[in-house]
Amino acid sequence: MMLAVTCILFVALTGGAAGELAAPERLYKILMLLPVSSKSHRNVFMPLAEALADRGHKIVMLTNHPKSSKHPNIQEVNHGLPYFHNINMFSYLNDPTGAFSQFTTVLPAVARDLYNVPEVKDLYERRKEFDLFMVDHAFNEVAYPFLHEATFIMVTTPGIDYRQSAVLGNVLHPAYVPNHMTDFPRPLSIWNRFLNAMIQIGIAIYWRHWTIIPPVQKEISAQFPELPPLLDIERNMSLALMNTHFTSGLPLPLLPSQVEVGAMHCRPGNPLPQEIESWISEAGSSGVIYFNLGTVASGNSIPVQYRDIFIKAFRRLPQRVIWKYEGELENIPDNVKISEWLPQQDILAHDNVKMFITHCGLLSLQESIYHATPLLALPIFADQPRNAMFVRNSELGHFLEWEELTEDMIIDAVADIITNTKYKENMLRMSRLMRDQLTTSKERAVFWTEYVIRHHGAPHLRSPAAQLSWVEFLMLDVILLLHLALFIIYFILRRILKVISAKILNRKKKIE
Repeated sequence: MMLAVTCILFVALTGGAAGELAAPERLYKILMLLPVSSKSHRNVFMPLAEALADRGHKIVMLTNHPKSSKHPNIQEVNHGLPYFHNINMFSYLNDPTGAFSQFTTVLPAVARDLYNVPEVKDLYERRKEFDLFMVDHAFNEVAYPFLHEATFIMVTTPGIDYRQSAVLGNVLHPAYVPNHMTDFPRPLSIWNRFLNAMIQIGIAIYWRHWTIIPPVQKEISAQFPELPPLLDIERNMSLALMNTHFTSGLPLPLLPSQVEVGAMHCRPGNPLPQEIESWISEAGSSGVIYFNLGTVASGNSIPVQYRDIFIKAFRRLPQRVIWKYEGELENIPDNVKISEWLPQQDILAHDNVKMFITHCGLLSLQESIYHATPLLALPIFADQPRNAMFVRNSELGHFLEWEELTEDMIIDAVADIITNTKYKENMLRMSRLMRDQLTTSKERAVFWTEYVIRHHGAPHLRSPAAQLSWVEFLMLDVILLLHLALFIIYFILRRILKVISAKILNRKKKIE
């Protein structure tokens, strides 16, 4: 008892006085579930995992990636299923589902095989050992069996997810909240509001009730017949950590159980390797263009016709180009340097990097804003077109379509982005807003993670709206009752008026 009092006084006089997070009441075991994820999704989880591990907590991460952390308190378990290799994302350029169609076969196969992997089976059998589960909300319904009768937090790695928000009881209005794949100029016209609503409803039905979840549910039910439906398990989430922030997106009405932690992975730049530092510094006043299409669409997957357009365009530019490209590339100009791996944030932080040619994934967008680097957006799939529209609408850079790409379009866009100061000024303004916070996104994520454990799932955060059916939420039954009441009142008044008018007419007849 005396020891506990001493610890509390120490925290109050040190960490509490400095505005830092108080020491945890005890050390927790946390299982992070992202068995279906891109490297960028893991990059959202890893800063939080390391921050929690620094506080002494034991973190286990179930992923589909090789081990990346050297932290002694982090254990990474790679399930090793072979369903995530050699996917050419450029083949989904014209996919109306935004590349979601690939999951119609991948996710049921993962659901069928995941729990037969010995390491995963062992984790599942030991699930009662963990104080908390954290789940990558995108694509990971296959992990929901771990969550039954457990405390868990969802991490919305792709940012806004109106489906998840609705599960929590906060239905985000399609009159202004964009869908997963696209956005429209604001204010939205009646036609765009109609399209946005139809796309939101269509995606929700397509994923949750038609093409994806039903076959996944079938595979899970075959292995765990005693479990409730996956979507019922999802409804018990304690908290959502959202990879968004109102300074670099839409201000949204959020519940206490929805915490914005966007750009949690962003950090100041570190010194570059000497070879890259020299290449950038020696570019002179013309500066350097950084070109990277992210972790899912590799450079060597770019269709030949587009790759050749870039090479020809780069040859005509006065700037140097540093290009993340996996593999060999022949006939590159002298002003182009290629590498299979590049330290993106450290490059974006360099003063002589003038702009970033990007696929416009959410993490790359956040890093660009954090480091105030204007963008040339070339989206490929999923949420990237929506992010690219945000770049264009906010005047943070240009947005080009792959199918319309020409050499001159690239040169003209680069020239405008570098010479027109408005793009850099807008980036600097948004970067200041992103950085100007009472606490960092990482600190908020750590606090609320421990908060949920301390308060045994924090049921007091849950909105009663989450328990309502659609009929109750939209008050369709109340509206029906109101119409019925109005009809009854109308019917009664009509009968009364008929009786009164009949008596008046009879009286007149008698007088006559």
